[in-house]
Amino acid sequence: MSLNLEQYVSEFSAQNINGEHLLQLDGSRLKALGMTSSQDRAIVKKKLKEMKASLEKARKAQEKMEKQREKLRKKEQEQLQRKSKKTDKFSSDATEGTHEQ
Repeated sequence: MSLNLEQYVSEFSAQNINGEHLLQLDGSRLKALGMTSSQDRAIVKKKLKEMKASLEKARKAQEKMEKQREKLRKKEQEQLQRKSKKTDKFSSDATEGTHEQ
């Protein structure tokens, strides 16, 4: 509807074309759905291309954030391990000092 192609809404709805299905449509499928105008198909295909690019960009951004979170989690885990080793060494040194006395 935002593309001023509301005449196709009823057929798309009747065929249960949702957002996921819409992204899979090509020119021949659009034509089969009653979109006989090549200009209309071109408009939809252009918009679908933009949407796919936007989705891919968002997916990559999400992957990047997940990698950063994982890196941060590993770093925090390493710091905890180092602290634990220092604490263990300190406890061990203190125990040995007690035994020597």
